[in-house]
Amino acid sequence: MKKILSFILLITMLVSCTKDLNQVPSVEETSESVYTSLANYKSVLAKLYSAFAVAGIEKGDGNADMASSTASWGYLRVYFNLQEIPTDEVVYTWAGGDNLTNIQYMTWGASDTWVSAMYYRIYYTVALCNEFLRNATDAKIASFSEADQASLKVFRAEARFLRALAYTHAMDLYGNVPFVTEADQAGAFTPPRIKRADLYAYIQSELQDIEDVLPAPLQNEYGRVSRAAAWTLLAKNYLNAAVYTGSADYTNCITYCNKIIAGGYSLEPVYKKLFNGDNDKRTTNEIIFPIEADVAHTTTWGATTYLVNGPIVGSMKASDYGVVSGWSSIRTLREFVNLFPDHSGNTDTRGAFWTDGQSLDVDDPSSSSQGYSIVKFTNLNDDGTYTTDGGLVNTDFPMFRLADVYLMYAEAVLRGGTGGTVGDAVNYVNQLRERAYQNTAGDINASTLTLDFILAERGRELFWECTRRTDLIRYGKFTGGDYLWQWKGGSVNGQSVDTKYNLYPIPTTDLASNPNLIQNSGY
Repeated sequence: MKKILSFILLITMLVSCTKDLNQVPSVEETSESVYTSLANYKSVLAKLYSAFAVAGIEKGDGNADMASSTASWGYLRVYFNLQEIPTDEVVYTWAGGDNLTNIQYMTWGASDTWVSAMYYRIYYTVALCNEFLRNATDAKIASFSEADQASLKVFRAEARFLRALAYTHAMDLYGNVPFVTEADQAGAFTPPRIKRADLYAYIQSELQDIEDVLPAPLQNEYGRVSRAAAWTLLAKNYLNAAVYTGSADYTNCITYCNKIIAGGYSLEPVYKKLFNGDNDKRTTNEIIFPIEADVAHTTTWGATTYLVNGPIVGSMKASDYGVVSGWSSIRTLREFVNLFPDHSGNTDTRGAFWTDGQSLDVDDPSSSSQGYSIVKFTNLNDDGTYTTDGGLVNTDFPMFRLADVYLMYAEAVLRGGTGGTVGDAVNYVNQLRERAYQNTAGDINASTLTLDFILAERGRELFWECTRRTDLIRYGKFTGGDYLWQWKGGSVNGQSVDTKYNLYPIPTTDLASNPNLIQNSGY
């Protein structure tokens, strides 16, 4: 798929202050001339995947697909900022200059540029998927050979998965949102508002409908989804069902975790190899679905380029991480650091913080020397070599991986779901900890396996993988005052935050243009 991404149709969509969330992405040729061969369909499908990775069709997001300067950083960088920067895992140096202060302090409003950027990134991706699906109906592909039709039905299922992923982010971040599918006629359109619980039901139904159409686990081309990706997204949504619908569904979470675990995946023995320049090799074991990056074919200043360069600060040597310079932007907070038994990584290898020249406490978030750094993602290959182009990287982002499934299983068991056992949960968690400790010294038993332990372990294992905000909300600790971290609510030692911040607001621009929408409570 990486090479396919280098041959992308010039599909662009201008999303700004408009009610037209059902716009047709404009293409240099008409759909009648594009959707004429299996190869062309696959090229358009590649664009759907790349919408999560890059923000333009040229090197380093050149020839941007959206006009907004903030949205031009790309889906994954914007998503990371909204999922991680407001939490205990990140403090951001350039918050003022990048308009991220309100995101960092959890004081954002409906006119925030990052809130709008994510919203329109999501709906740009939904629009791409809808347009593909309009041109992949049974009637549209009837003239193709049986073999090609079979392939096109898989492509169609993949597009539905990618749309479900984007809609999951809309549901998680914004709650009640506009709703558009391929069944809606393209053109000027005022989308209806769908309630969060109804969108949840739609997403789960879509994923269940396509799971048997998608290839079996480990059987699709690298970078493309298999049914294990659908199972993982189903499990993640079931784990958060109480937040999304008001009714828990931990049993179904366990059901789908069991399917994934039985699908042939295994843990990568070396944790750091999951996040390096060769991590495309890990798809045969732990990585279930990646967002791809490739210096030769798929380059962006967002995504993992952001995550490799961003945390390189002070005395750190950029070449040690496979790039040419550090950005001194992303650091950690003391509450996250204290999740680990020590700061060196000698005990738990996941917690190898850079402390030279860095203070633990952050009295001034704009000071890059305050807050320990940690480089989770690198551009180094397994043999220590690297290829870069001005700091662009080859490192894929593991959107879904087996370790998360193990932790979801354990949490769902503890929360009362059936179909799993505490013994298996302890075993799965200990597999993660034995990898991290490189021995059995970190093993736990059933009495240690508590919900609070699982939240902390999710922080240790999954930090910077865009799960933290969602996890803290599920535990009731993102807002309110039960759990404080430095600069929560804009206070140096943290302060209670209004529960309205469990959701981002609907952007003012879309409220003004779509009378079907209602602003989230408190905004």
